[in-house]
Amino acid sequence: MSLKCGIVGLPNVGKSTLFNSLTNMTIPAENYPFCTIEPNVGVVEVNDSRLSAIKDIVNPEKVIPAIVEFVDIAGLVKGASNGEGLGNKFLSNIRDTDAIAHVFRLFDSKNVTHVSGKVDPITDIDVINTELIISDLVQCERLIDKVKNSNKSQPKSQIDKSLSILESIKNNLENGIFIKNINFNNEELTYIKNFNFLTLKPMMYIANVSEDFFIDKKKIEEIEKFCGNQNCPLIYICAKLEHEISQLSSIEKKEFLMSYGIEKSGLDEFIFAGYNLLGLSTFFTAGPKELKAWTYRSGMLAPETAGVIHTDFQRGFIRAEVISYEDFIKYKGETGSKNNGKMRIEGKDYVVQDGDIIFFRFNV
Repeated sequence: MSLKCGIVGLPNVGKSTLFNSLTNMTIPAENYPFCTIEPNVGVVEVNDSRLSAIKDIVNPEKVIPAIVEFVDIAGLVKGASNGEGLGNKFLSNIRDTDAIAHVFRLFDSKNVTHVSGKVDPITDIDVINTELIISDLVQCERLIDKVKNSNKSQPKSQIDKSLSILESIKNNLENGIFIKNINFNNEELTYIKNFNFLTLKPMMYIANVSEDFFIDKKKIEEIEKFCGNQNCPLIYICAKLEHEISQLSSIEKKEFLMSYGIEKSGLDEFIFAGYNLLGLSTFFTAGPKELKAWTYRSGMLAPETAGVIHTDFQRGFIRAEVISYEDFIKYKGETGSKNNGKMRIEGKDYVVQDGDIIFFRFNV
């Protein structure tokens, strides 16, 4: 299990620069619309300081961090959902992502053109959100027609239930409401999730700021109120600065951040915000051969979490031998934790905690 995040925004808002920074890949980031045509996909290692601390104790042959997959599509413009600027094709590339990072500009620059001639964050955000809504509306209308024509293959009660859900979605989308903000029960959500609606996906806003991080206070208040009303987290990042930081060695990067009193880079904050947005956590498996970080959904029980490693682990689950991260570090590893009574034997009802170091016993 890993996080897959789609990056959207208008042309020239810094999406590709942000993607380059995240992935250390070199892709075009030029100053003209539709510079990015095909989607760029990059796999990024999660910079989890706990992994380094465990490594120093275990000294494994191999260390495997958790990963996040990012999909950068071309800048969208007004009319994208109807194919303007190849927008329909671009939008289809992010339908199978888990979350959406919506990047917008919070800086003016004579050297970076704006697709509409001026930087207006709320208007810019509305342009993209409208295209996401229209794209979902078109898909919803097609689904309604499909369900109406399926009267021979499904019971009438099921058809009526499906139409009721889809008509509710259609009405809300027509009123500018994201599907994720509609109150559906778990059964209805299970049905809806099959269609990969864009506005059902969790979304975060990424404000790309200037290098001096100067932002008009009134504009900040307006944007933060807007994002709060949409129940979407807002993160401030200077994509240009983050790209420069990403070119440094790990030691230089650490020294740079320390000089500014910063523990995590903006990119790290971005990744962990994605984890929080999707309710994801991390557990570890540690041994002399391999240390690995595993991503799982918060609240999962031990057998389900074992299944993240392999389905056989879940099917034949016997027990989990668990040490909390804090105890593992305090007592210098497995042996010290055992000697101090800090290794716990947990059964099928144990809710795995973020940072747990786990050894699963199973039999199939």
